[in-house]
Amino acid sequence: MKVNEEYSYPLDEDWTTEEIVAVVEFFEAVENSYDEGIEAGQFKVHYKNFKQVVPTKSEEKTLFKAFKERSGFEPFTLTRQLKDSEDGDILRP
Repeated sequence: MKVNEEYSYPLDEDWTTEEIVAVVEFFEAVENSYDEGIEAGQFKVHYKNFKQVVPTKSEEKTLFKAFKERSGFEPFTLTRQLKDSEDGDILRP
């Protein structure tokens, strides 16, 4: 996995270390999908962990928008693909 130091992830300072790790791993999975694709089953795990930290759609939309503005990567495209994918499918935006 590559770490992009050109932008920062949208994080909440009130989150625990474990919650921050879950959100960062989700955003890294989004980045990886743009680089090389990611298995739907693997992405599903990251998204499930992300949703445990960010359960509301409104907060998810806010974080997705902030991430897209900072990185150019669109998480929503992948979460939408996930709905129609089998675990072994490769997701690419």
